[in-house]
Amino acid sequence: MKRSALRLAPYPVLVVDGHGVVRFRNDAAAALLPRAQPGAEVPRALPEWLATAHQNLTSVPAGSRPDGGSAVPAPSVGSALRGEIGERSFEAHPTYEVTGEVVWWLVDDTDHLLARRALRMERERTAFLSDASNALLSSLNLARCTATTAKLAAGHLADAALVIEPPAGRGLAMVSCTRDGEPVRRQVDVEPDLVPGLSEALQGFPPVSSRWIDPAAAPAWIVPEGFGTVGSIVVTPLPGHGVSAGALVLLRRAGRAPFTENEEVFARLFAARAGAALSAARLYAEQSSITETLMRELLPPVLHDVSGVEFAGAYRPAAESERVGGDFYDVHPAPADAKGQESLVILGDVCGKGLEAAVLTGKIRNTLQALLPMAGDHQRMLSLLNGALLNSHHTRFATLVLASAVRHAGSVRLRLTSAGHPAPLIVRGDGHVEEARTRGTLVGALPEATAITVKVSLAPGETCVLFTDGITEAKGGPLGGDQFGEERLHSALSQCAGMPAAAVVEHVQMLASQWVRDGRHDDMAVVAITAPRNNHLSAVGGRGPGRFTA
Repeated sequence: MKRSALRLAPYPVLVVDGHGVVRFRNDAAAALLPRAQPGAEVPRALPEWLATAHQNLTSVPAGSRPDGGSAVPAPSVGSALRGEIGERSFEAHPTYEVTGEVVWWLVDDTDHLLARRALRMERERTAFLSDASNALLSSLNLARCTATTAKLAAGHLADAALVIEPPAGRGLAMVSCTRDGEPVRRQVDVEPDLVPGLSEALQGFPPVSSRWIDPAAAPAWIVPEGFGTVGSIVVTPLPGHGVSAGALVLLRRAGRAPFTENEEVFARLFAARAGAALSAARLYAEQSSITETLMRELLPPVLHDVSGVEFAGAYRPAAESERVGGDFYDVHPAPADAKGQESLVILGDVCGKGLEAAVLTGKIRNTLQALLPMAGDHQRMLSLLNGALLNSHHTRFATLVLASAVRHAGSVRLRLTSAGHPAPLIVRGDGHVEEARTRGTLVGALPEATAITVKVSLAPGETCVLFTDGITEAKGGPLGGDQFGEERLHSALSQCAGMPAAAVVEHVQMLASQWVRDGRHDDMAVVAITAPRNNHLSAVGGRGPGRFTA
């Protein structure tokens, strides 16, 4: 190729002979490689990578690719290799001349390399943010979400990371994590003002530049144990849903390059996703706490023996995902020092299921709690409750059964009143099952609520069972569509003669559950009131199985 044509090439061109001597360079090559003057030997004139490539190329026939074990691979004629000259990156393309000389064409590809590197980094960051979002949103557990945030930040953004929660009282709660460590939760009694920008970040204000934070002044409490000297610090807020979700602190060890502006921007992108996840988890935790508090008031109580009378109850909501519903029961025990006074048992069924029914359940229970001074008159209690429900915005109604129980000379005396509810069942000592003859109208639907109260006496070992229609109307069985029915309930109770109250409730609940299996059913509630066998077992004639004696 003519030297005049090579001289006009827009990029550096060198011509080197087979003996490794530079024979020609154009003006661009002269500016780039001032030592590569014509007559100069390649090892002294060219960068090491280019000199080694030329030696490897000229040591074998043109067009081959030898495996000479060199640190720089030998290119084929027409192929290219890459290396650095100064702060720039170049591709070197060799071609053979018929004279045996090699023409090296040097193409500056620094900008292309930087663009490809930036594109690769952007793809990696996008993939990381996507994976981080999935990891952060996979759980609404606040502690787990906080630990995940610290671990992700330490593993991909810095050498260590701290997630500092919004201040709540004295001190700061935080989770810290190093790159290869596990998240550690701790509480420190410090003020956030000791770290520049932290107090503002915890309030949701924009972050300050890491250049404004002196790592040498970093307080000891932000540095994980065994971390070493801090080289640079980034503090950025964790923006939540309208309020701050905390702050993220990133630490990089001394000796490493400090955080760049690009890295700080990327940290803020991560913090935005982490803050949204933390805010959602914190909101869920707060709502769960409120729900749990309300649930404790709506759930039926745990029953126990009161004044010599056994009480037991069980409740199963219509849906396993719901803890409360339209069925309920309560026991209001007589005062411990009021001998001869009755304990009041209330079991009811509100029209509907789920949370709406549970809300009305709570109102009925609270109203009946307020009417306890009138518990001696069931009819009056029902009339006042009926009026309260008619005057409310609720359009639902309810059925109830009231039972007043008192221990008397070894037996239990009951007053039973049904307000549109299935009548209580009495399990006698011989297994015979009786239905209490009480009837009445439901409450919350008619201007007047009327009911008939009956008196029943339970001998030791006998039980009165209150239940909701969720048990008798439960559909299941072999074909899945048959109701459990009153006959099966009577049969089940006939096997409970002499059983404690808890055993009676467990037996009924077990049979009803087996009947419906996994099928749909209404709320189920059952309460047992039992006159206990508090007498001792004695032997007859000193031998034999013994018997209960009065």
